[in-house]
Amino acid sequence: MAGQRVLVCILFLAAGVSRAGDKPPADPDPNRFAQEIKAFAEWDSKNAVPANPVLFVGSSSIRLWRTHESFPDLPVINRGFGGSQISDVIHFADRIVLPYQAKVIVFFAGGNDIAAGKSAQRVFDDYRRFVRLVHASQPAVRVVFLAINPSQSRWSFWPEVKKVNGLVEEFCQGDPRLVFADFSASFLDADGTPNSSLFLEDQLHLNAEGYAVWTKALAPILQKVLASSPPAGGKP
Repeated sequence: MAGQRVLVCILFLAAGVSRAGDKPPADPDPNRFAQEIKAFAEWDSKNAVPANPVLFVGSSSIRLWRTHESFPDLPVINRGFGGSQISDVIHFADRIVLPYQAKVIVFFAGGNDIAAGKSAQRVFDDYRRFVRLVHASQPAVRVVFLAINPSQSRWSFWPEVKKVNGLVEEFCQGDPRLVFADFSASFLDADGTPNSSLFLEDQLHLNAEGYAVWTKALAPILQKVLASSPPAGGKP
């Protein structure tokens, strides 16, 4: 009996450890990006900011995108910062999103969140929080969500990533101010696996050819959204 009680206690403790290990990951400290956000503010203090811009915001895939060269005819602002999660974008929104009074926001983030252990539902909930934060003060702004791309380095996360994309797509269907831009198929080979020729050596970030795919696909979407958008600060 004593041995059985010891065994039960061990199993109970093991179950407790398992539950503790299943605890959802906390949001990372946004202050790890303090210097990057400061650099944005310093740039803004020395340069004129375009009116009614197209604001690109999100993680490193935005930061590395030469958006001014890709969209030379548009008033583009790039505020991507590498390694960021959606919670980071929300935290700094009052400094790198809202001040610009954007006409259109192009948003790409969430992949780092999934890689950090967050669920698809949580990533979607965070994106919804971002949208509601923006529309609370700027109700007319259009927001384009770039679907999270498949990549070889994060291929094991692809099933969960597809769930995020699906939730966002459904969310966007209920609001004409929201656009879901899914170019995922363009990054897959005929066998359904990521096309390595579109990525850098890390098989995570896009190379020039990969960004060309994004640019070509996004350009007509932006033109359509801009044509149907009211002036920044106007009514939806």
